[in-house]
Amino acid sequence: MTRSRAVSAMSMVAAIMLSGCDRGPLAERAGRAQGTLGGGRLPADVKPAPEPPDRFGVGRPATTTEIAAWDVDISPDGRGLPQGSGTPAQGASVYAAKCASCHGAAGEGQSGPPTLGVPAAPKIVGRDPREGFAFGQDPKLVKTVGNYWPYATTVFDYVRRTMPLSAPGSLANSEVYAVVAFLLSENDIISKTAVMDSVTLPAVKMPAHDKFVPDDRKGGAVFK
Repeated sequence: MTRSRAVSAMSMVAAIMLSGCDRGPLAERAGRAQGTLGGGRLPADVKPAPEPPDRFGVGRPATTTEIAAWDVDISPDGRGLPQGSGTPAQGASVYAAKCASCHGAAGEGQSGPPTLGVPAAPKIVGRDPREGFAFGQDPKLVKTVGNYWPYATTVFDYVRRTMPLSAPGSLANSEVYAVVAFLLSENDIISKTAVMDSVTLPAVKMPAHDKFVPDDRKGGAVFK
């Protein structure tokens, strides 16, 4: 057999094998569907989806009171802080009643096993390290309110929105001010007699305040 005939025979065998693989009801059905859809025609029993409406008519407009209940975020500069006030002494009582069971009596973090599926409550009192800011180099360092948190106002924001874990948002504003005053005092940031309110709290400068800068990275060649 010549080379050209051998190549021709191999091509014929390959064609027969491929045609055999393409046979069967599934292949025929897929071929018909592809031909129908490929031609831009839908099957007779399939209707095009209607255009969605501009509004679905679900629900109702939120009331001013409902919006105010959710609009509780506090900016780093103190915008949004509510009326009320609290001292470290008042906060100690609130903390003991509603926070210590998770975070420990002195803010040392949860000692016993946490609830199944819930991470252990972290340590929130502590100034180590007092010098430097080596958190990027030493992952074993524990971040607390005293050594890592940049703004006292956002401590208020976080506590009011998320604590206590069993009833987030249940603390009165003065209770939140008091708890924040207690935490700041225990972390040696304010005095034991300081009063925290919408004026004094934004004036508190946290130890880690200057360790945070705006992210000006743009990607590409200038990414750093």
